[in-house]
Amino acid sequence: MDDAQREKMATGKGFIAALDQSGGSTPKALRLYGIEESEYSGDEQMFDLIHEMRSRIITSPAFDGDRVLGAILFEDTMRRQVAGKPVVRYLWEDKHVVPFVKVDEGLAGESDGVQLMKPMTRLDPLLADAVRAGVFGTKMRSVVKHADANGIDAILDQQFEVGARILDAGLVPILEPEVDIHAPDKAEAEELLKAGITARLETVPADQQVMLKLSIPSRDRFYGDLIAHPRVLRVVALSGGYSRKEADELLARNPGLIASFSRALTEGLTRQQSQQQFDAALDEAVSAIYAASVA
Repeated sequence: MDDAQREKMATGKGFIAALDQSGGSTPKALRLYGIEESEYSGDEQMFDLIHEMRSRIITSPAFDGDRVLGAILFEDTMRRQVAGKPVVRYLWEDKHVVPFVKVDEGLAGESDGVQLMKPMTRLDPLLADAVRAGVFGTKMRSVVKHADANGIDAILDQQFEVGARILDAGLVPILEPEVDIHAPDKAEAEELLKAGITARLETVPADQQVMLKLSIPSRDRFYGDLIAHPRVLRVVALSGGYSRKEADELLARNPGLIASFSRALTEGLTRQQSQQQFDAALDEAVSAIYAASVA
């Protein structure tokens, strides 16, 4: 693992770009980018088009390591090239952006008010490939729909159990137990979640750290003690369905919490824009998300 990458993630100013739309979320991402489903057929064409979009973002002068600390990639992207170089190497060597890869295989059906991750059938070979590629860390998402203590315990047990395997592989896991922003008892769910995370952090070896990706809390500064926890490298926030403006405003009220936005980052970008228009729109997004992250 690269010490310079760890130092950047620990102390750098900026945010993490989530460029990890997978099979289920890619058609929507392409539609927002101005490509309808009628314009392609099959997964291969779909992933070629989303890679074209991601490449345009990554190679844009607006996407720079002074404001973008890291980027979360979909597995397919990790295995591709951009500007004639493997994406992972391009991110770090050319942009000084720390590379992560999404490792979950999607969500299971809802039970006890939560959606666990589906069984991780390919985790070990994927981790081995990520290490060989030069990836720094991973990300995996599950979702809390209601403040159900049993469900939240199950989510956190799963996240921390898999997180331990990722640490053993030499990578830094981003644990992402998202709380649905539309949950009627979101604040109560966050209370249970924080207590559960705090208890389980004691199981992380003293010489290791995890990262956390959480929904922007209902109560400002609510995650301050997790941000300061010695076994947490960084706490980042997902946009969760808020518009970029809403997400930035909420994030700015939580010092120390930085963005890891996906849809909010790409909001307003389209394939039809000229390169100048595209770069200007991306720069506007990066500037706004950066400002909210360092507030």
